[in-house]
This record gives sequence, structure tokens and C-alpha cells, in this order.
Amino acid sequence: MEKQTPILVTGTAGFIGFHLARRLLNEGYQVVGIDMVNDYYDLQLKEDRLKILEAFEGFTFYRFNLMDKPKVFECFEKHGFQYAVNLAAQAGVRHSLTHPQDYIDYNLTAFLNILEACKKFGIKHLVYASSSSVYGANTNLPFSEKHNIDHPVSLYAVTKKANELMAHAYSVNYNIPTTGLRFFSAYGTWGRPDMAMFIFATKMLKDEPIDVYNNGQMLRDFTYVDDILEGICRLLPQPSLPDPAWDSNDPNPSTSFGPYRIFNIGNNSPVKLMDFIEAIEKKIGKKAKINFLPLQTGDVPSSVSDVSALEEAVGYKPSTSIETGINNFMDWYREYYNL
Repeated sequence: MEKQTPILVTGTAGFIGFHLARRLLNEGYQVVGIDMVNDYYDLQLKEDRLKILEAFEGFTFYRFNLMDKPKVFECFEKHGFQYAVNLAAQAGVRHSLTHPQDYIDYNLTAFLNILEACKKFGIKHLVYASSSSVYGANTNLPFSEKHNIDHPVSLYAVTKKANELMAHAYSVNYNIPTTGLRFFSAYGTWGRPDMAMFIFATKMLKDEPIDVYNNGQMLRDFTYVDDILEGICRLLPQPSLPDPAWDSNDPNPSTSFGPYRIFNIGNNSPVKLMDFIEAIEKKIGKKAKINFLPLQTGDVPSSVSDVSALEEAVGYKPSTSIETGINNFMDWYREYYNL
């Protein structure tokens, strides 16, 4: 990738978008960020992320909603993007149960505008965030990109599956190389306040009880943000290609006859939720008060990634231990909140 041509990163006020933009800027790339900076969670946290990015000379930021198609087109035309990473989306499984329209607007319409801009102005590679939630009711572990994903259990998951299908249509019809990344339970410094790590730490430090669903019988592939960044940065310079072995009689869902790929990015080392909580307890130095509850609507008891395809493609698999990740997060958390 040429460092003179800016890379588009949407969702740069968000968790992963902020980290990716900062990494690219530190490596000498020009980055154009877009984010509407909505109030889904703490606005100050988003603004503080942006302050860090805006200190870089190579960072240009636009504050608007990706549903605004003319502005999306104007931005693509002005900067001549060759590479783009779409991380902007309405996140959260549980929020989708109460605010379904947000997911149609921000995850479908906004993504359509990105695809339309890629079609109109041309691009070498579009990478976009999908989610492990697309595996839905599937209980065949570990989850493979070759598995069927026809039984999502939340509207959030539906929109992420739809993103993959939309990208496929644009890849095969307009020859746009696209790569969808299914992130597994991302966590880390500068994380989202609605994520388990953040919620548990906040409540435990305040000596408040934490809600633990499915009576603690949960298995998660917690993936540290730096591992996710490494996967993105290795895949971004490698535009997807048509799969010469793709067979319409036995179709592989993760590849295509067009320039289209899907990859899991997960730690491939599942952790029991109660062990996750215990690791936080050790770092904080106090026991959690736990309120055990049944499985929530839209949630799944187990989520484990098969990352063999990622390893084969770029020679990398996430490996940050849960202890290292939690230590990094808690050190950041105490510093950020002056604890």
C-alpha cells in the first residue's frame, strides 16, 4: 500500500476503528476517518479517542452519518481511496432487541453507501467488520467460515450476515475485492463501556454486583484488540481474489467465483466466563459479587473460532493471553479514570 494515498477508516471514534487508525498513522500512512459520533455510549470517551488521532499530521476527520450518500461520495472523490476499512456500525446484540431501526439504518443503508462509492470511484480492497454473532444457533464448535449461518438469533447478527451478502453481490457484479472479518469477543484498552470487560471492571471496582448470564455457563473466544489489528493489517494489502477451486455444486461460503473472502479473527483459545471473571478478580484484588441470571434473548452460550483460514492466508493467528489482555485493560482503565 502506498503511504501517499490515504486509507479510509470508518468508525474512527469507535473502539476498533480508533485503534486501527492510530496503528496506521504510527506506521506512516495517511488516514481519513469518518464517524457520526453518536451517543450510543459515553461521548467523552469517543472525543478523547479522536483527540489522540487528531494529534497526528496525517489524520483527516469527517463528522457525518454514512447514511448521507452525497457526503460519502464527496469524500471518496476528494481523496481517491484505494483501500478502505469499514468499521462503522451500530454495535450490540442486546441493543438490537430494543432499537431495531438503528441497525437497518447504520448497518445496512450506511454500508450500501460505502459499496456504492466503491463501485463508482473504484477501489483496490474493501475490508469490513462482520461478527461472530452470525453463527447464531450453530453449536458445531469451533465455528468455521465454511459453516452455515442461516439461523441468526439477533437482528444485529442479521445485519452482519446481510453485509456479507451485500459485499458478495458487489464483488461478483462489479469486481470489487471485499473481505469480511468476523470478530470474536473483542476487548482491550479504550474499549466500549457496554462490553463485558468494561462492565465487570466498573461494577467490581465500585463493589457492585455483576450480572452473569446463563448462570455462568458461557464459553467465549475473548480476542485482544491488538490481535484483531494484526489480522486487519495483514489482510488489507492483499485484495481478495476469485477462488479457482470454488464449486457451484458444493459452494464454499467463505470464498467465491468473485473477489470475495470471509475470515474469522478470534483467539482460538476459548475461556469459560467464570475463569474470565476470576482473572479480573486477581488483577483488581477483590472478589466479584455475582448475580446469576438465565441466558439472555439473542445471546449464545458458546462462541469459539476456527482461525486456520486466517493463518493459511497471512501466516498469523491471535495469541494474546487473557491474563495479558486483562492486565493491559485494567492498567489503562485505572489511568483513564484516575483511579
